[in-house]
Amino acid sequence: MTNKKPIVGISGSLIIDEGGMFPGYERAYVNNDYVQSVAMCGGVPYIVPMVYNDEIIREQVKNIDALILSGGHDVNPLNWGEEPHQKLGGILPKRDAYDFKLLKYALEMKKPILGICRGEQVINVCEGGSLYQDLSLIDGCYIKHNQGHLSNVATHTAIIREGTKLHNILGESEIHVNSFHHLAVNELANGYIVCAESKDGVIEAIEKEGEEFVLGIQWHPEMMTKDYPIMQKLFKALITEATK
Repeated sequence: MTNKKPIVGISGSLIIDEGGMFPGYERAYVNNDYVQSVAMCGGVPYIVPMVYNDEIIREQVKNIDALILSGGHDVNPLNWGEEPHQKLGGILPKRDAYDFKLLKYALEMKKPILGICRGEQVINVCEGGSLYQDLSLIDGCYIKHNQGHLSNVATHTAIIREGTKLHNILGESEIHVNSFHHLAVNELANGYIVCAESKDGVIEAIEKEGEEFVLGIQWHPEMMTKDYPIMQKLFKALITEATK
């Protein structure tokens, strides 16, 4: 690759207008924190919008150097063979289908991948794992994992396992993270390892075994990059991988 800055694709979502002039109108978007974090850390951010043609999705992946799978909707439990629990939140099945294809093509092309919150869950499910549909279904879970406010403020601890890619990136065995989720990794996908957990045993990060850069984290580092420089290391590592 030349000295050009790498293009980091950020998977887009949909907002569906509930009122105003166009109720039901779909708008493609991604939260601006993702965009600004990539730019801050030396990458060129591109929003990758949802489309429904396999050939176009493949071309989208070809045209980026790295992929961020962004947060958002709950993953549909039918994807791992479960019926929806009463505490499941809002789903968007066509987004699941799109993200799974985006991920599969990125894996095939050996693109570096960072999954954030829902993005971590998408990686685990797409690769054959499962999720808890709500934190209340996890024995021993006692920490507040959905802080509900102050997006840039760390509210609980994550223990980073030594010897993992994540530990090598962060250089710390214990960090403080923000938290906005109620689903969590349950059965881990084959070929992946847990690289971080909260103190109540909830999985906070997973990574693919081997040399490939495929990392999923449950917290939202893009919301923290301005106030917690350690979170910039995640984006810088992704961007560094994209230049190889």
